[in-house]
Amino acid sequence: MNEQIKTSAVNQAHHLTVGGVDTLELAATYQTPLYVYDTGMIRQSIAAFKQVFEENQIKYQISYASKAFATVAMYQLIAAAGIHCDVVSGGELYTAQQAGFPMANVSFHGNNKSEAELKMALDAGVGCIMVDNFYELAMLDRLTRERHQSATIMLRIAPGISAHTHDYVSTGQEDSKFGFDLNSGQADEAVKRAQTAPNLDLVGIHCHIGSQIFELDGFKMIVDKLVSVFARWQTELDFYPRIMNVGGGFGVKYTADDQPLAPTQFVDAIIKETIVQTKAKKVPMLEIWIEPGRSLVATAGTTLYTLGASKDVPGIRKYLAVDGGMGDNIRPALYQAKYEAVLAKNPTLPSEQVVSIAGKYCESGDMLIWNQALPQTEPGDVLAVLDTGAYGYSMASNYNRNPRPAVVFCEDGASQLVVKRETYADLTRLDVPLTVASESKA
Repeated sequence: MNEQIKTSAVNQAHHLTVGGVDTLELAATYQTPLYVYDTGMIRQSIAAFKQVFEENQIKYQISYASKAFATVAMYQLIAAAGIHCDVVSGGELYTAQQAGFPMANVSFHGNNKSEAELKMALDAGVGCIMVDNFYELAMLDRLTRERHQSATIMLRIAPGISAHTHDYVSTGQEDSKFGFDLNSGQADEAVKRAQTAPNLDLVGIHCHIGSQIFELDGFKMIVDKLVSVFARWQTELDFYPRIMNVGGGFGVKYTADDQPLAPTQFVDAIIKETIVQTKAKKVPMLEIWIEPGRSLVATAGTTLYTLGASKDVPGIRKYLAVDGGMGDNIRPALYQAKYEAVLAKNPTLPSEQVVSIAGKYCESGDMLIWNQALPQTEPGDVLAVLDTGAYGYSMASNYNRNPRPAVVFCEDGASQLVVKRETYADLTRLDVPLTVASESKA
């Protein structure tokens, strides 16, 4: 039995459940592929983050990094939980607006925001704009002057600290497309320019050192470095931020080989290190913001597939194909991400074979899992790939003109459809046919 499957996640019929709902019933009702979320787990994770902050009695904010999974229903869920969110595009901002999310609790990220997106953010009254570069800083200064409007901002910096993570998801090092470089003096210059912008209120500094981080050292290092910089700025630039936003990146468990700390342990270490460093440098305590995304939704999500064709390569490998793949989960192909799967009809059955789970897309790299131990299977069985709640739906595509799956929320034994399955008609809805037939050329 996979160690990530708990007894409470298997019902009396031995079927896998999510949020108390039988996954075989979910597959029959909503078809596969299907994204399924245990929303109770998401609420519990938010509550745990709140608790560690409140036990330390400091000012804080939890801002959900909605790039991990953004839908109207998800924004409604986190609004009800009383936390903020950050968006990275006009599309995410629009979705949050459609959900009725309070715009004062939204932060707008992105390394190349367009003028249209900045105007949209100003019109919406977003709570904070995370300024990423001098081009954006100048554009926002101009827009707020022209519109006679103020904007609250934080500056994103590249602190020169790289977490132990995959190169593609490491963002805090000097050589990064994100943020003002700290070590070269760019961040100092950005502070000076922001101070001279009459309609910009610089309240904090933001950084993000990477994703899927398993060690505390990187976060302690960033706190030490930032507080030292802030102390210097207080003397040299007459500026001391009210808020220190350390981003997210707290690692989660995808496979038995992953041994992450609890996300709350990262937060507790960040808080305690900030208290120590501010006292040592005799500067004010900072309000601490975090931006969890993956750590709120990854383990709450399960993707259900139906098994189809199989292929045996004698002495080498057995492939089992599912009715989805890289179109609904690009991470294995993009990041070499690893997942584990169980047979939904009985996750407790002993393993009798080692197979590799192939997708249906026309790419040899469309492999979801290599070398997965499973019981004997039959075509039509439902396979549940675990911990797929982050960056599945949000990175999904229509490659090979396949419709994107539906999304279902489950809690306390009840399910609700929150994103409809795309249809073939949806795939051509935006296509514009030629008005004049092209003539063939001899």
